[in-house]
Amino acid sequence: MTLSLADRHITALMRQIATQDVIELVHPFAEWQTFGALAYIAECYGFRYADVRLAGKHKIAHIHLVRDASPQAQRRAAANSAAFPDPGPGRPVPGMYLGSLTPVPEAQADVDLITTLIRYDAAGAAVNRKQLLAMAWAAPVLFLLLAVLTEKYAVLLPLAVLTPAFLLGALRINVTRRAKLAERLLAGGCTPVRDDAGRERFVRPVPYGV
Repeated sequence: MTLSLADRHITALMRQIATQDVIELVHPFAEWQTFGALAYIAECYGFRYADVRLAGKHKIAHIHLVRDASPQAQRRAAANSAAFPDPGPGRPVPGMYLGSLTPVPEAQADVDLITTLIRYDAAGAAVNRKQLLAMAWAAPVLFLLLAVLTEKYAVLLPLAVLTPAFLLGALRINVTRRAKLAERLLAGGCTPVRDDAGRERFVRPVPYGV
């Protein structure tokens, strides 16, 4: 039997749920909504979204979830294990239409919220504000110095202007995007916090029930 992409994602996820206390979702070409749906399923079985890391040259997203030891999470896991005892290809999983990672109406809002949280964290991981600002200020000095040393003014002077403009523009776009995502998270009942590394993040309300 040829498995659909959704079935393959679900099979790999359930294998991790059964054998690991830390889940890592790595699907280079997956949409954010796919990660949100998979995280939703994992949380139904006693896990909790933890963080996202962007790795490698192409900044591939690695979504991390950890097993939640709270009594509520364990009750939720037990209830879903009883209701969906054998999830996998051709069989139902919590919150999704059969054979897909498309949320049913009752789960849509929760999947949207966790997807937004993942996107917010990913946007923060994608840009190092201090590093970008330092590069934006250093680039003109570097290109001007090279222009003086090489006398290639026609090539290097435009770069002295365009490079910081590009870097500051990218930073502004990222800040605007995160601000819009933050508005959605606040509207969804999330609380803004700073983690141990000083990063701006959000804490979600206690996850959905069974």
